[in-house]
Amino acid sequence: MTRQRLLPALLLTLGAALALPAVAQVAPQAASQAEQLSMIKSSDPKLARMKQHVWDFWRIVYEGGHVDEAPKYMAPEYIQHNPNLPSGRDTFMNFFRTARPAKPVLDHMKMPVVSITAEGNRVVILSARKVRDRAKPDHIYSITWFDAFRIDDKGLIAEHWDPSEMWVDGKPPGAEFFTEWDK
Repeated sequence: MTRQRLLPALLLTLGAALALPAVAQVAPQAASQAEQLSMIKSSDPKLARMKQHVWDFWRIVYEGGHVDEAPKYMAPEYIQHNPNLPSGRDTFMNFFRTARPAKPVLDHMKMPVVSITAEGNRVVILSARKVRDRAKPDHIYSITWFDAFRIDDKGLIAEHWDPSEMWVDGKPPGAEFFTEWDK
């Protein structure tokens, strides 16, 4: 491109960029309860079992607080990649036994689920999460969170990943908005 054409093209691009709104995010949208149920289905029976297993674990143990049910879902040598929690099923159970009182189990995940996918021996759940900007506390925005699980050859959750950074005041990112999931 010649200099005579380059300068006008750059000015046009810069002008278009300056015309954009300061915040151009499209917030992730949660699936309905019916859509959530369809997400755990698969034409591959193994993938369907894995998705159902993780979905049940989340509803019963994690959200429902029925921590004594964890051995049905988690391998004893469970590996945790979240920097705030150590590995091990017993460690998980001890932490969540005090953090989550048992309550009725729902027929869906309360977390605003965007998608549930499975491939190989992994299940990934994407969810919408509100967080507060640490630099500008009045600014609240949405992120797409993920929880990924590896299922072992016995069908148990053997490993977990999420994008968490170190918690602030002992709470995960967006914890102040988790009560919105109960609505």
